[in-house]
Amino acid sequence: MNRLPNLLSRRAARVHSAFTSTIRIQNRSYSTPSSHTYEQIQFSTPRPGVGLITLHRPKALNALFTPLINDLNTCLRACDTDTSIHVIVLTGSAKAFAAGADIKEMAPKTFADAYGADFIESWSEMIRIKKPIISAVNGYALGGGCELAMMADIIYASKSAQFGQPEIKLGVVPGAGGSQRLTRAVGKSKAMEIILTGDMFSGEQAEKWGLVAKCFDDADACVEGALKTAEKIAGYSRIAVKAAKEVVNKSQELPLREGLEFERRVFHGLFGSQDQKIGMDAFANKKKAVWKHE
Repeated sequence: MNRLPNLLSRRAARVHSAFTSTIRIQNRSYSTPSSHTYEQIQFSTPRPGVGLITLHRPKALNALFTPLINDLNTCLRACDTDTSIHVIVLTGSAKAFAAGADIKEMAPKTFADAYGADFIESWSEMIRIKKPIISAVNGYALGGGCELAMMADIIYASKSAQFGQPEIKLGVVPGAGGSQRLTRAVGKSKAMEIILTGDMFSGEQAEKWGLVAKCFDDADACVEGALKTAEKIAGYSRIAVKAAKEVVNKSQELPLREGLEFERRVFHGLFGSQDQKIGMDAFANKKKAVWKHE
């Protein structure tokens, strides 16, 4: 007869132990971008709500290779989950945003190596990030560097920036989205010319063709301009910014009618947010909106 209370007591102890373990897991501290040690990039927070990622492989003009991509992806994921960061700026040096992919890493690969391991698939992880990304391009942005810049939501460049997809000169084609994103940005004829000739084009030309949102006189002004825009965006409703990025991206994937329907549904959904109430009340009453950042 005395065994039942003891059995219940032991079960209660196990339940309590499992519950407290769950609480400890749920309350664990998540990693932040600055908590990692990076070898190929640098990270800072120069403005409120803004994370700045700088590609840092100076001897190779920031040529892209697996260790750099791994550092970049780790930092991007950490930024995406860090509630103190609302917008991300990605840049390189004044000489090179990224001068291309590291040919030494690619050259020895066979078809089985590349296809079997899905080589460079991880290079496109930036498109999964839900927070806005601005690329500030200075110097060379060639091949994979041009493709990386185009994965951002907004591209800023200095006049002297040099874009290009020179893969044709190496006996291959763009493999990280160059043929697709460049064509959507500048049109088929211009993209075909760029890819088939392998010729470079300047930041000024990129702005003229619609690839770049804004062009600046020099590298410092370009990065400063990107940070200024990032800080401005970071000051708005986080949920509205996330939704805005989503609806614009859908315009690149959906036919017009379906895109309009998707946009309208997202618009309707935002009427369930506190930030919508705050924003419209502030406008109606001519006061400054103080966002809840839902």
